Amino acid sequence: MFTVTPIPAFNDNYIWALTRASAGNKAVVVDPGDATPVMTWLQENQLELDAILITHHHADHTGGVAQLVSAFDVPVYGPKDSPFAGISQPLSQGDEIDIIGLGLTIQAVPAHTRDHISFFQPQGTPQLFCGDTLFLAGCGRLFEGTAKQMLDAMHYFASLPDATEVYCTHEYSLANLSFAACVEPENTDITSTRERCHKLRENNQPTLPSTIAQEKLINPYMRTQVQAVINSAEHFSGNALSSDVEVLAALREWKNQF
Repeated sequence: MFTVTPIPAFNDNYIWALTRASAGNKAVVVDPGDATPVMTWLQENQLELDAILITHHHADHTGGVAQLVSAFDVPVYGPKDSPFAGISQPLSQGDEIDIIGLGLTIQAVPAHTRDHISFFQPQGTPQLFCGDTLFLAGCGRLFEGTAKQMLDAMHYFASLPDATEVYCTHEYSLANLSFAACVEPENTDITSTRERCHKLRENNQPTLPSTIAQEKLINPYMRTQVQAVINSAEHFSGNALSSDVEVLAALREWKNQF
């Protein structure tokens, strides 16, 4: 498994830095929206950038790529047919790549954006780098994709081992947990996670990574078959909802207004 270090950027982004003892002074970064904190972190830790991983085209995930490539001349792995032109190693569903000695499997999750992918590392403690599709207790906005695509993504994530560490790229946990608590006010797992995350943020610590096991207990978008979640979604929409897709769509629209 990788040693994963958060490099804070902007107001609430994390650029994930991946290292391994056996890889020497090499490092890989995920979704570098800003090159400056990455360059500072590499210099402070006497590391050389070996590759860049991109989950989707949004500028807060890609804005630092050109400067980093200019400085280090490294490959940029990212989704095929992406609007972002800086990808040198395009990836599709089911592709596998080797990054500083560990394999990553590519899953297409085109819900937040059409080009969105995730990276899954299965060795040791599994690790998932999911960009803006899955958050702690949340999911990304449906800017370019559909509720059905987001539900498919949630099913994929739920199929991963429970121990999988979930590395998303925004510190949205408290807002997401506040919404999840409205959806399921009697869910004690949400309550305890919310308390723990409040303490972490009070100490300026990241709430991430989450785990797949935790998300199955607290994330409303992964709980669309739970009756309490269905009831809340129907109450918001004012209609009976006949499918998981309709429940997820109602939840996402509710969150947009929350």
